Amino acid sequence: MSAAPAKALPGLVVVDKPAGITSHDVVARVRRLAGTRKVGHAGTLDPMATGVLILGVERATRLLGHLMLTEKSYSATVRLGVSTATDDAEGEVVATSSAAGIAAEDVRSAFAAQVGDILQVPTAVSAIKVDGKRAYQRVRDGEQVELKARPVTVHELTVGEIREEGDVVDVDIDVRCSSGTYIRAIARDVGEALGLGGHLTALRRTAVGPYDLDVARTLDELTDDFGVLPLTDAARAAFPALDLSEEQAQAVRYGRKLEIALDQITAVFSPDGEFLALYEPINPELAKATAVFVG
Repeated sequence: MSAAPAKALPGLVVVDKPAGITSHDVVARVRRLAGTRKVGHAGTLDPMATGVLILGVERATRLLGHLMLTEKSYSATVRLGVSTATDDAEGEVVATSSAAGIAAEDVRSAFAAQVGDILQVPTAVSAIKVDGKRAYQRVRDGEQVELKARPVTVHELTVGEIREEGDVVDVDIDVRCSSGTYIRAIARDVGEALGLGGHLTALRRTAVGPYDLDVARTLDELTDDFGVLPLTDAARAAFPALDLSEEQAQAVRYGRKLEIALDQITAVFSPDGEFLALYEPINPELAKATAVFVG
């Protein structure tokens, strides 16, 4: 009988999620590898999607809510000429229209219209709660779900190769966007704008905030050599950092406000480099704790 794994130190695990499994499957695998139940993730990826999935172990789970608010980057393929019930390749086809012969400039113009501050209706099979129940569960239960448009920001959208495959056209795109943006909804809306319908056939998340594929590890790699990005390093990478005096550090340990000027949520550290807390500004001269990581 093999020995139980040693309990991992608190920190982040940046996983390169494979296709075909859920984010919860990844969490379950990392729980076993880390030897702890206390593992969470910062935003899910659909089973068909691959790429960067941020997990927190032990106390680092408290960072995840803040990391979820950061911008994300994706590479994707959109198929024009086919609409599906889920706006991706896993859903039932609900409409088709020949996209053959569509002008590349029209395709690029339709994607360009998705850039900037936009109002986006999330896909009906999203995890958004409607009267306390996930939208995707309502769809599975046979209910009609209509979600309200929400403001999101697409910072950058680059159209790559455009390939005509019979009656459909496949378009490769790279997107950098705010949290809460649905790439499936971009595929749907571009398809509608062109009068053809559209859905997502491939999705790879290439970055969440400062964490990209260069630092991501596959589940097989983690199985062979499990380790976390230490909490201190994770905080310095993801947030502005401020080193405190010992007097200030002691005030943080008691959860007190600090007379410091901050512009945004900031990670604060003791003189010896220990990560203490996240602080946010109250006014130009005072800040309060949003999450304390020391007892």
